Amino acid sequence: MRAAVLHEIGQDKLEVLDDVEAVGFGPGKVRIRIRATGLCHSDLSAMNGVLPQPAPFVPGHEGAGEITEVGEGVSGLKPGDRVVICWLPSCGACPACKRGQTELCLAGFMNAGTPNFARPTGDVFGFAGTGTFTEEVVVDAGCAVPIPDDVPYDIAALIGCGVTTGLGAALNTADLAAGSSVAVIGCGGVGVSVIQGARLKGAAEIVAVDPVPSRREAALRFGATRAVAPDELADAKQSVTAGEGFDHVFEVVGRSATARTAYETTRRGGTLVVVGAGAMDDFLQLNMFELFFDEKRILPSLYGGGDVLRSYERTIALWRAGRVDLEGLITHRVPLAGINEALDQMRTGTALRTCIEI
Repeated sequence: MRAAVLHEIGQDKLEVLDDVEAVGFGPGKVRIRIRATGLCHSDLSAMNGVLPQPAPFVPGHEGAGEITEVGEGVSGLKPGDRVVICWLPSCGACPACKRGQTELCLAGFMNAGTPNFARPTGDVFGFAGTGTFTEEVVVDAGCAVPIPDDVPYDIAALIGCGVTTGLGAALNTADLAAGSSVAVIGCGGVGVSVIQGARLKGAAEIVAVDPVPSRREAALRFGATRAVAPDELADAKQSVTAGEGFDHVFEVVGRSATARTAYETTRRGGTLVVVGAGAMDDFLQLNMFELFFDEKRILPSLYGGGDVLRSYERTIALWRAGRVDLEGLITHRVPLAGINEALDQMRTGTALRTCIEI
């Protein structure tokens, strides 16, 4: 079968090969025929080493498809079921799950160290224990979440990561109040989803911050009240908040420099929500006086900061009701053979989300 493979961390292009095999099928597993997958910035971060991932590996974790085979002991799933891939499944038994913090379950991360692909030359890993830049993948049954028949595969794929992450940051983590002032730094697919979440919660002012003009224009279409380049953020803070700072600032880039800017843009007593996934050696510096004196809350948001399955259901309900625009997030479509074109679209910021149709 065909799959896009990164041979070594640090390479900037993937090779689409036809000698890859999905392996590991057995009890508790399902085999999925991938139909659509989105390209998330986390895939780029794994490729360049910002996020830890053994290589060679098949990137991709934002996918949807249909089950072709079900292993022994799997209940509630059958061949032909349409599913979205959940790269962070919960085990239901660990301390985090028992506390109701299923997004902190480490069961899914444990899968990342087990190869789920193979080539004649050896083992191949799947990113985050999945790997969706492929025609077929074998994953734990918990990674396959059934979706209703009226949800297209491309929409379902987005729900698998970017939309759930962005909406959840606003709806779950920040839980912002109606009338709040909001700034969103980084307006790709996840940032625009944050904007939609803030709009749903009734934010009065939503300032989108991004260096790419097309993304700023898109942010306005999705609910931002104004959109500025990074060097215009200070003026927007003065104009919107009289210099006090925003009630909620979302950092959706994953870098300490933008996180520091976000902290400084947050009002005293306000909330900084860290959504971007950054590197382990990139440190955010705060002095102990400002941390105490300003009483700003710093809230990391992993995968939307809430129960993933409930978040999927909520997003589908909002999409059906026309309250969130998911189709508009897909600005480009390419076949698997065009995966490197999709990578370039992500790097240059020309795409909110590219759908890879398989």
